[in-house]
Amino acid sequence: MSRPDGAERPNILLVVADQLRADHLGFGGDDTVNTPNLDALAERGTVFDEAHVASPTCMPNRASLLAGRWPSAHGTRCNGIPLDPDTSTFVRQLAESGYTTAAVGKMHHQNMGWEFEPDQIEQIRETSPLLADEAAPDAVVRERTPGWDRHEDRARHDAEYLPLPDDYYGYGEVDLVIGHGDSPGGHWRHWARERGVDPALGGPAASPRCSDAWEQVYTSAIPASAHPTEYVGERAEARVRAAAEDEDPFFLFVSFPDPHHPFAPPAEYADRHRPEDVRMPVGFDQEHARSPEHIRRMAARRGTPDPDPTMTFAVDEQQYREALAAQYGLIEFIDDQIGRLLRALEETGQAENTLIVFTADHGDLFGDHGLMLKHFVHYRAVTRVPLVVAGPGVAAGRAAELVSTADLAPTFIELSGARPFRGIQGRSLAPLLGRDDDGAAAVHPWREALLVEEEQPFSPEGLPAPITIRTVLTPRGRMTRYFGSPEVEVYDHGADPDELVNVAADLEAAGLRSHLEGAMLEVMASVAETGIAPTASA
Repeated sequence: MSRPDGAERPNILLVVADQLRADHLGFGGDDTVNTPNLDALAERGTVFDEAHVASPTCMPNRASLLAGRWPSAHGTRCNGIPLDPDTSTFVRQLAESGYTTAAVGKMHHQNMGWEFEPDQIEQIRETSPLLADEAAPDAVVRERTPGWDRHEDRARHDAEYLPLPDDYYGYGEVDLVIGHGDSPGGHWRHWARERGVDPALGGPAASPRCSDAWEQVYTSAIPASAHPTEYVGERAEARVRAAAEDEDPFFLFVSFPDPHHPFAPPAEYADRHRPEDVRMPVGFDQEHARSPEHIRRMAARRGTPDPDPTMTFAVDEQQYREALAAQYGLIEFIDDQIGRLLRALEETGQAENTLIVFTADHGDLFGDHGLMLKHFVHYRAVTRVPLVVAGPGVAAGRAAELVSTADLAPTFIELSGARPFRGIQGRSLAPLLGRDDDGAAAVHPWREALLVEEEQPFSPEGLPAPITIRTVLTPRGRMTRYFGSPEVEVYDHGADPDELVNVAADLEAAGLRSHLEGAMLEVMASVAETGIAPTASA
């Protein structure tokens, strides 16, 4: 099948890792972790060194990936808000244009069934009572079939094998993993049982070795052959091989739930790196005298994880070393699975016509500034993600342009020849993927500023709830505003690329702050909702 311009339509393989920062890979600059398959992919493709998320949180950014829009436009502003099933997605457009569409792994387009922590719900009741009132109608009311938002509810999938709907945000078929670590929910649990492995062997209680420093670090009792990462690799490989028998092009979304915490590699990967050998990050012992109050409070409680195990906290050295050594094992396990997908493409003759994209849904602080995990901070370790594009028509090289997760949807639409939909806010990366005849990188006008959004109905100590965080990035630096709070961060990336000194209050940085304030106004205005067309002049 050809595109409207007569060109052959490429297959598209999109691989996403969960909570992986850009520099924890070989091609990202880490010479300790072994990622030969991803490094080889990067060697023949375009690596975007300034790829950032639309939001440094799972559900909002995954929704931006599908919709090509920022969270304030598509509505999934924070975890806990399922993506509207009527949302136009690039996957739907590909399906409508003749692509076979499928997904393997973690989706997280709907809630997985996690509840708020007791202190969080109390804070929500006090600061935003309507959010806690289940009887209060949403601003837009639609009739929905009961259970429309529970297709990824873990409890339902634990009870029995449940296939997802035929058109799940555009996917024709889904092999589902719900959650993270070595004992998630979804279709993986039934697959593991078929292989004679009890999913209950996952988790720290059954682990042969747990960290004394942090319960989120342990060696899994689940063998590599039945691990969720193996499941994702096996099912994805099977779909790649089956696609070779189909005349239609395919789109396959492969989403690994690792290396997100808990950091629980199987025994085969657990001891590849020793905690004492990993490097300490720049700024681990940062004083934070100029940091926002909520970050200073975290730093004062170093070594004490938040009661909510997903929230940012100040990590101590042992916790950091053990977590990174374990995460390296998880990353190498993922790289091995990506290798099997690349081999399957080669062996089935599909490699020459398959566009391969690798990225992550967000990063992880992982010791930078002495902090761990994500939420409530927008340091580069959290917002910057790996992004590699390789395949037909893509030149080898590195790109310095500011690009966003939201740019992938219009990229896939353009390269496939599918019909775009209204309201797309991202920009197609297609003009950045080629080379001029002399081999030099093609020059194209590109954005001068990039927006990152985060919203939460609750907040840490030192930051009022609910929170609205907006960050603007330009080639000169970063500004972050915590709206409803006087806190402002400004970093001069020319003088301080590691973001160690907040210069928001410095007179000598007034010009930079003014530049970033103007850029923030522009980019916030640029993501105003335009997805609904007017039907008359008035």
